[in-house]
Amino acid sequence: MTDARAGGETLRGFIELAGARAWTARMTGLIQAMDGGVHVRRALQQRHGLELTLERLRRGIGRPPNTAEARLLNLAGEAASLSRRLPAAGRARLRAQLRAALQADATLVPLFHLLRTAALQRARGFTVAFAGLEEAAPFDLLLRRGGVEAEVACDVVSAEEGRDLHRGAWVRLVDRIDPDLQSWLAAHPGRYLLKLTLPQGLRSDSDQDRLAALHERIRTMLAGQRRADHDEAAVLRLDPLILAAAQADELGLMSSLRREFGHEAHLAVTAAGGGVFVMAARAGRENEVAAAIRRRMATIAPARLTGTRPGILAMFVEDTDRAEWRHLRERLELEGEARQFLTHREARGVVAVTCASRLELLGAPEPDGAADGELRFRNPSHPAAKAAALAPAVQSSV
Repeated sequence: MTDARAGGETLRGFIELAGARAWTARMTGLIQAMDGGVHVRRALQQRHGLELTLERLRRGIGRPPNTAEARLLNLAGEAASLSRRLPAAGRARLRAQLRAALQADATLVPLFHLLRTAALQRARGFTVAFAGLEEAAPFDLLLRRGGVEAEVACDVVSAEEGRDLHRGAWVRLVDRIDPDLQSWLAAHPGRYLLKLTLPQGLRSDSDQDRLAALHERIRTMLAGQRRADHDEAAVLRLDPLILAAAQADELGLMSSLRREFGHEAHLAVTAAGGGVFVMAARAGRENEVAAAIRRRMATIAPARLTGTRPGILAMFVEDTDRAEWRHLRERLELEGEARQFLTHREARGVVAVTCASRLELLGAPEPDGAADGELRFRNPSHPAAKAAALAPAVQSSV
């Protein structure tokens, strides 16, 4: 279904499954949440992009959906179609899962990851049963091909779990300090760079007091026209912003800053009049996103897989962007941690691990997205590792 009318038909079934009242309440809540600062609003638009895109398509956009939008429509349609095929108990579980996805900070990603994983395996020649929904099995999908069965546990892990400096905390800090920076720039026109190193990090869920204290430190530093401030919690340094003019013109300011500070840096730009104030922040140590994924796999494998069949962990890495996702793949960080996990006792029943992100979910081509829609790492020590029937689902992609 690719035209606007067909998309509307698809979404009607999806929203009926969620409940029109629940869907409307969700959209109202998101709109209200985005009334805050501009950076928080952008972060919310990114995090809840699936819901917001479907709502825009539901209202009609006057053109055929693009590739990413068509994928979302197909997944929404699959959810509605699946609900009609499931027994009553399974249908109730699916509806509960969808409604939970429309609450608080949750998203549609876990449900759409499940549906997309099933679609990938069907396209590879497997018969796919939604065992988690149909029978309340601890795993999600049961694959069958050539007389062989395999269990698939789908899971979502946030890249924030591997960061000391959370993006959620960063955007809240930037929105708090932005009015102060605009006022300061009006009195001190020019181009400035404030570098922040936070050895203790800053986390979204627990550091409200530290966030407020950091905000106040920046205000005090600027008011006193000081160039530096440091203690065990933060190292702050204010310098003139110097970028090669040719580089800035060619790449744009934010792209130039990203090239200068790398993919782990948190960046923000405030402009007022002819002045520009850039903040660039880092935690005290490098991110450990791939290691966080390994730790998550070690936790869920014994709980989600029965051990009576070959098991596949289908991991979805959330809260990452193009640059970070490419870095994790090209530096082989995901591969290294996945293969390390597969040597551990917790991985005895795991025949393969797969990893994907929103880029694969939305069909981004290489090099932004992984080939074949996911990364796969086979466990060579598993008895079923060389089973020909399982090869399309478990053969390593790198």
